[in-house]
Amino acid sequence: MALILLSNDDGIAAEGLRCLEEALLGLADVVVVAPDSERSAVSHGLTIRSPLELGKVDARHFTLNGTPADCVIYALMRVLSSYPDLVIAGINHGANLGDDIMYSGTVAVAREASRRGIPSIAVSQAFDDSPIKFREASRFVRSFVRDVLQKKPMQGALLNVNIPVGSVRGVKITRQGSSSYFPHFNVLDTLESASDNPHLEEHLRMKKEFVFDYEAVASHYISITPLQRDQTDYVAAKSLKEEFPQTFRGRRLPRMGLIGRGN
Repeated sequence: MALILLSNDDGIAAEGLRCLEEALLGLADVVVVAPDSERSAVSHGLTIRSPLELGKVDARHFTLNGTPADCVIYALMRVLSSYPDLVIAGINHGANLGDDIMYSGTVAVAREASRRGIPSIAVSQAFDDSPIKFREASRFVRSFVRDVLQKKPMQGALLNVNIPVGSVRGVKITRQGSSSYFPHFNVLDTLESASDNPHLEEHLRMKKEFVFDYEAVASHYISITPLQRDQTDYVAAKSLKEEFPQTFRGRRLPRMGLIGRGN
């Protein structure tokens, strides 16, 4: 049977984590390694200035006095005898959309697994004034995870899943939203004339093909955003090279003196 590692940033006692585990029973062997208390919005932080202590609740449930990323690292190094087939984070109490992905401990769980080549899913549930409905989200996750385990996605795939409030109209592949857009150098002008550059034309086409994650959730669709660890802005890199060609001609830099030596 497949092995799934569960973690979160809401802590070991979180309802979303409990509902998710219950939904996955019978589908795979499940091991939980989660923070001993809430660690929301700690992003991909690691604990380096205080000792980490692993607490054993039972044979399949463990706590750690560290961050969500710590939990994944500790699980792989100290708890599990082999890498799991899948790592799932959540279900988080609240959506993780757009720029909030940067701050999310939930997404950090999945990212830490992904960078080690393990397929991972971060799951978050949007909410309003009504009681949050983790069990409905859990049913979707179980169905989706069954397909993921059968089809065995590419190594290290990282999916950020957000469940809308209320009725669900369907599922959409989305792109990460942002609160604002800052053009890099002459990128904006370049994109407007993208027909002269196949690479940029493809970039623009792909951006138009997928709606933003928050747009999908606001329209009552489940949003699935594939994320990547490589944060390089290749369009900006190309623009930078074209804008400042004299900087990248391989010329030798002047000798640098040491600060405080009178140079």
